[in-house]
Amino acid sequence: MRDSVRHLSKGVAIYGAGDAAIQIVNLLLMAVYVKGGFLGMEDYGALALIGGFEAITKIISRWGLDGAFMRFFHERPAGGPLELITSTIVWFTIGADVIVFAVLLAVSGWIAAHWFPNPTHVLAFRLMLVNTFLISLTFLPFHLMRLRNQAVTYSALTFGRSIGTLIVRIVLVIGLGWGLAGMYATDLAITLLLLPILWRWVRPLIQARFSPDDLRLVLRFGLPRLPHGLAQQALDAGNKMLLRWYIPLHELGVYGTGVTLGNGVRFFTSAFETVWAPFYYATSRRAEAPEVFAKMTTYGIAVLTLLVALTVAVARDLILVMFKPEWSDAARVMPLIAVGVALQGVYLLTSIGLNLTTRTQYYPVATFAALGVGIGSGLILMPRFGVTGAAIAFLASAVTQTSVAFFFSRRFYPIPYEVGRVLRVVASGIVAAMAGLWLIPQGRPIVGLFARAGVTTAVFVALIAATGFLRKTERAFAAEVWGSMRRKASGFRGA
Repeated sequence: MRDSVRHLSKGVAIYGAGDAAIQIVNLLLMAVYVKGGFLGMEDYGALALIGGFEAITKIISRWGLDGAFMRFFHERPAGGPLELITSTIVWFTIGADVIVFAVLLAVSGWIAAHWFPNPTHVLAFRLMLVNTFLISLTFLPFHLMRLRNQAVTYSALTFGRSIGTLIVRIVLVIGLGWGLAGMYATDLAITLLLLPILWRWVRPLIQARFSPDDLRLVLRFGLPRLPHGLAQQALDAGNKMLLRWYIPLHELGVYGTGVTLGNGVRFFTSAFETVWAPFYYATSRRAEAPEVFAKMTTYGIAVLTLLVALTVAVARDLILVMFKPEWSDAARVMPLIAVGVALQGVYLLTSIGLNLTTRTQYYPVATFAALGVGIGSGLILMPRFGVTGAAIAFLASAVTQTSVAFFFSRRFYPIPYEVGRVLRVVASGIVAAMAGLWLIPQGRPIVGLFARAGVTTAVFVALIAATGFLRKTERAFAAEVWGSMRRKASGFRGA
């Protein structure tokens, strides 16, 4: 068990450290964009809509074959070499995407006319389509790095891409004043630089070969995930598109900002997801796999709970520090979005039985149920409650998706989850968030931000310890890790 925790936590740390640092810098840049007048509320409203279209087109461009490649990397029932199945995926994806994106670019003017009044936003939309087409196959080299445990290389490349994006955006958006079009021009420029670098990982696996049998195999696994993936993205994108019918673009910008900040929980889930799939596929071969998955789920929920508690406690102060007073409605959105994103993290943890038993056809069941609840509740709540109604609809969809997927996953791959420990963690998080809100008086937002974060964290940790959450072996392991960190820090200072 210790080895499992070490392996998973090390992977999350490596994959997540650089990404978290970049995301924090990007959040700080949001404040610069707004307070410097480089991007306004309408720009952020358009950004929310274009981001929604981008998320959906990315799913379409991969055809569910990213998951199929990972599933059959080690185990290929057809018995063919890896080069054959990889080449088949590549040639099919390129051919299909040329058709899809040519059509999308042809009708992009019509689409944009219905959503974006500003010509700059139309250009940004078209740049997004071109960039999405070009990155449609980048999952192959990045999956290869994950499957071969090349975490440092993976992180170095993603960190380098993020640094490059950060620098070019500063030049184009702030320096040249290109606005929203500058953000998507940056993405396209970085993709053109990255593609030749990534080519070295997939070049040995791509040949002038194509296997109809392998294509049927990967599509049989991947296509059931395609509607699931589309519905998954529509939970967020569709939410914003529906909201646009009830509120003006600048108010959608406020909502999108609240969503972005509420998505801070993804700092953990994004890094965790990167290492989680290779981990559970490898661990599933062990007899004690269900018990390992149960404990990993408990630890994952503990991290998610703390992140949500922090978001709830600091939402108002963070908005006032980063933006102008007219953006304050975003503070009502952040906590609801954070809880919804955390539930999506629980979904990531508890739906693995569907992948392990290749029952991927149940993913769309969960996701479409969530989409129905999200849109249905949105139609009722958004006209009356605006941005708050949209956030509640998103949360309702996340509850539905997690519950339905958990039901089916548990049916096919039972895991003995530690319900009592999980309830203690969630209760501790609720109390910690309330303490952060109520124990610190209102005052200067920057002071309140750090004071509330500190109080929330301290109360959460104290309650975890007081309720006996950690077992004796876990306390010993935590002490061992803490001692190792202190020794490394002392050695660093001594050097």
